[in-house]
Amino acid sequence: MAQVVVGIGSHVDREHHIKRCLEALEAEFGELRVSRVFKSRFDSRFESELMCAEPSHDVYNLVAAFDSDTSVGALRDWCKRVERANGRTDQGPVTLDIDLLCVGDLAGIIDGVSLPHYDILRFAFVLKPLAELLPNARHPATGQRYAELWADFDSDGQCLRPVNFTWRGSVISRVN
Repeated sequence: MAQVVVGIGSHVDREHHIKRCLEALEAEFGELRVSRVFKSRFDSRFESELMCAEPSHDVYNLVAAFDSDTSVGALRDWCKRVERANGRTDQGPVTLDIDLLCVGDLAGIIDGVSLPHYDILRFAFVLKPLAELLPNARHPATGQRYAELWADFDSDGQCLRPVNFTWRGSVISRVN
C-alpha cells in the first residue's frame, strides 16, 4: 500500500463539487485524511482561460490523502472519470480538478503521469494544505519535508486564505 495524495480544486459551485469528490474518494478508497479548504485567487501571471473564466476568480483547493495499492494509471483514469462526472470539460471554468500529487515515494513519469506533481513547488494552494496535512512527509524528488518547503516558499502574488467548509456534518477549519 502506498500513500496517495491528491489535490482537489473547484472554480464553479465549489462546495458541491468538492463534497462530491470527497464522497467519491471515500467510497472508492476508504478513509481519507483531509486538509483545510483554502480559497485562492490567481494572480494574472498564472491565469489561463482553461483555469478561470474571469480574472481574479476565487477557487477552493484542498489536499486529501489515502492508502491504496491501485496503479498510477488506474488512479489517473479514476480521477478523470470523477472530473467528467462532475461536468468537467476542456472548455470554460473548471467544475472539478483532481490532480495526483504523490503516490508513495514514486518519482518520474509513471503511466504517463509526472510524479510528484510539479504544482507542489509552484503554487501556495497546493503546498500550504500539503504542508499542514503531512508536515513531516518528504517530497519524493527533493527529499525535503513539506513543512520545510512551505517555510521557504515565496507566496507573494498568490492570495490564499482558509475557509470554513462543512463535510460529513463537521466544519473543516483545521487539519483532520
